[in-house]
Amino acid sequence: MKPRLDTPATGIIVTGGASGLGHASAEALAAVGRAVSLWDLDAEKASGAAKALHERYGVVAEGIAVDVRDPAALRAGAERARAHLPSIGGLVHAAGIVDTDSIDGLTPESWDDGINIHLRPLALLAKELLPDLAANPGSAIVAFASINATLGNAANPIYTAAKGGVLSLVRSLADRLAADGIRINSISPGQIRTPMTQPAIDILPEGFFEKRILLGRIGEPEEIGRVVRFLLSDEASYITASEFVVDGGNLSSQRG
Repeated sequence: MKPRLDTPATGIIVTGGASGLGHASAEALAAVGRAVSLWDLDAEKASGAAKALHERYGVVAEGIAVDVRDPAALRAGAERARAHLPSIGGLVHAAGIVDTDSIDGLTPESWDDGINIHLRPLALLAKELLPDLAANPGSAIVAFASINATLGNAANPIYTAAKGGVLSLVRSLADRLAADGIRINSISPGQIRTPMTQPAIDILPEGFFEKRILLGRIGEPEEIGRVVRFLLSDEASYITASEFVVDGGNLSSQRG
């Protein structure tokens, strides 16, 4: 029963790894000695975040610019990760944006952006990284969904649809990836204090979110990072095709 959060000792690619839940995931992994490749639209931000993790935890860490909407960029990012990481044994798909204009502001372009950031890269990267993951026992993938995939929200139909797609895609991929010993699971965060949610926290009345959360507070990014670390470790060796709701008791709440 010795803790195994630091195994397997393979490298991990983290999309959206320079900020928010992606960075919290990368830091949780680096803290137990796992090498990380941080992907972000902003090359300087990704490089700085990776340098900080290397200095703090002594792990191999790189930060590169990757636009996950671009299939060619995904392939190039994977090639660079192969060159810089000691191995690739995991993927965290955390890159994301959120629409706030409801159906009234929806456009074909905004729809494509949302789907091509949240959903399509998960399938393309699972395919691209399949040989790497299959070659490393204990490999796993974590994809970010959201409690909005279940609740629904009039403000963000694109985000909601994409995250619902993530839940379904994870179940489908789990069936195929299991043949190669690869696990895949999703995490559905609730209200977490990140750069994406902070504007809403600031503009809405105090306690707006907290009154619906059983634990009575907004979550912190590191509380999600620890779950990602668990799911990518041998501690979770018999878990696949599952959704982990990490929301402080929001989804089940009947408080109003």
